[in-house]
Amino acid sequence: MEADITKVLLVTKDSKLSSQIKSVMIAPLFALTEISDLNEARRQLMEESFKIILVDFADGSGLDFATDISESNSTILLLIPNEHFDHISYKVEPYGILPITKPFDQFYFYNMIKIALAVQAKIDRLLFQNIKLKNKMEEIRLVNRAKMVLMSHKNMTEEEAHRYIEQTAMNRCMKKIDLAQEIIKGQ
Repeated sequence: MEADITKVLLVTKDSKLSSQIKSVMIAPLFALTEISDLNEARRQLMEESFKIILVDFADGSGLDFATDISESNSTILLLIPNEHFDHISYKVEPYGILPITKPFDQFYFYNMIKIALAVQAKIDRLLFQNIKLKNKMEEIRLVNRAKMVLMSHKNMTEEEAHRYIEQTAMNRCMKKIDLAQEIIKGQ
């Protein structure tokens, strides 16, 4: 079985930091895209999605960039100089951004990447559940609307309309939502 490739975006101008990260983020497990310009990184994020985004704090502009993109579904790690770590980490944690001190040793960085992967797996599961719930809510909304159509056009009670939709969908081997859409269109 092939392992999933994790798409990673690295935003830094620091070539030394980039080399350290590249030594850990190796193919085929990671597909690393490196960008040094924040505006180019913003454009790239509009075109492509990444599981993990690594942002260098740099002169502080990385902080603004990381908080700006924190609404994305990616796990964001902000690489913060050791002397600013305590002050900055408190600012970014409410945004769901994982702070990492730099410079770092490879073992520490590797463990932070494992944490980021675990966080991303949790995010993916929650997103999937959210989509399922939205679909279920849409189905309930459409079935209720179809019941209202049956009640007003066929003089059915709510129970009769409910039973009609369930029974007809079952007899015709259809999903209730498809039958509901058919009923609404046919009104």
